[in-house]
Amino acid sequence: MLQRTDVVIAGAGFAGLACAAALARRGLGVTVLERKREAGSGMHTTGILVKEAAALACPPPAATRRITEVRLYSPDMQCLRLVSPDYFFLATDTPALMREMSARTAALGVDIRYGEGFQGAGEEGAELCLERHGLRCKFLIGADGARSSVAEYFSLGRNRHYLVGAEAEFEGADDAARAFHCFISRRHAPGYLGWAVPGVGVTQAGLAVNNPHRPALRGFLDHIRDAAGLEGRRITGHRGGRIPAGGLVRPFARGNVILLGDAAGIVSPLTGGGIHTALHYGALLGEKIADHLLAGGAYPAARMARLYPRFHLKRAQRFIYERLARDGLVNAILQNPAFRLAAEQVFFRLQRLPPS
Repeated sequence: MLQRTDVVIAGAGFAGLACAAALARRGLGVTVLERKREAGSGMHTTGILVKEAAALACPPPAATRRITEVRLYSPDMQCLRLVSPDYFFLATDTPALMREMSARTAALGVDIRYGEGFQGAGEEGAELCLERHGLRCKFLIGADGARSSVAEYFSLGRNRHYLVGAEAEFEGADDAARAFHCFISRRHAPGYLGWAVPGVGVTQAGLAVNNPHRPALRGFLDHIRDAAGLEGRRITGHRGGRIPAGGLVRPFARGNVILLGDAAGIVSPLTGGGIHTALHYGALLGEKIADHLLAGGAYPAARMARLYPRFHLKRAQRFIYERLARDGLVNAILQNPAFRLAAEQVFFRLQRLPPS
């Protein structure tokens, strides 16, 4: 006998947990399947929260460091300092944040099954049967990352355009450090950029590059060592992964199966930021499913087709960036007022999402 629940979510990341919490608050039964064995293990993200995402995630203060300045470096290491009086970022202890979010979601009554990744589902009328998990549900949400098993199983859209990231974690961080260092360098980070950020007890430094390039992390770290204050610090860990950069996948839904977060390609093609969109659209999808099941509201996939971002502007900006961000040109114009305005727009203005 299969256990009945309203919604099964594959993936206990930011998107999956936000969706699960929204559903549970409306009184619906939710089971989350996560292949990782515990919350916060094997994280691939640097875990930078923009101001708007911080308001949604409500991270514990002990797991954050407030970042109030962006330092943008040209290939020849000129520095442009950017500050917005009403804006900030939060560097996070991402595993601690995920443990906190998981605990909060479970406290709402959500059944989170760690060490149990999605293993397929069959459709029986208006329901989905997950035999290997002993579950029967009305909706299945694929929030299981850039290479989604749900998307593959149901022949949904797949992410095809990626950035490939690699990061090193260094012991210690200057208690007074509040700057997010960003490095433009076609030589080291073609198609994107590198970064260094003082985190919670550590300093994180890495880069991402356009696929099929591969990140040469060691050379990049040598390039930024002095500017980022890495000299003499021991590397304590590495992480890496793929960042979807092609925008919304198509199709992102079929029947009662809907993709969410990185699986749906809801990641900014310009900045590579996906946590804010994961939290926002995760909660929004949960609300639309609840409206449908509890009040006969519109079909959730149809609603999300109008709400999910298409990133037309950011895709165009990425196209321009990839073709114009030549090292010599960036060296020449870094201090130009027009360049400063464009950089401020990217870091401080483009994080806003449209109203729902």
